[in-house]
Amino acid sequence: MFFMALASAFIVLRRGSGVWVTVHLPPVLWANTCVLLASSFTLEAARRRLFLADLRGFRKYWLFTTGLGFLFVGGQLVAWRQLVAQGIYIASNQASSFFYIFTGAHAVHLLGGVCALLYVLARKFEETSVSRSTAAEVASYYWHFMDGLWVFLLALLYLGK
Repeated sequence: MFFMALASAFIVLRRGSGVWVTVHLPPVLWANTCVLLASSFTLEAARRRLFLADLRGFRKYWLFTTGLGFLFVGGQLVAWRQLVAQGIYIASNQASSFFYIFTGAHAVHLLGGVCALLYVLARKFEETSVSRSTAAEVASYYWHFMDGLWVFLLALLYLGK
């Protein structure tokens, strides 16, 4: 709901503001998008390994997915630094404010997903009533939602120029 409220405000201000200054998106965002989409594939490969009772394969792909999540957030930091180098800050104009808020809020939520991935990886599920496959499934729903949300936000920012 938070992101939909922001998206609505973005669209209304974009259409009605007489002072809107377009932010040219850093090209690194496309690489970041590929990294995040790849992480969904590695996440599903991990879940497949878990279904086949290959715990070692599960851990390998799950850890790779976690690394891709960190890589995505690092890529976002690169994008922000590129904008700062151009003199574009959060308070520069409405468009830049939305860019930083969208990408920053998404990065914080994605880090929450990384924490969930690490939890599933590190937890000893033999001692709990929740199975590893259930925890992996729940974490994957969140992760895939973050993926889809990013594609939506990028499309909004790109098409809202």
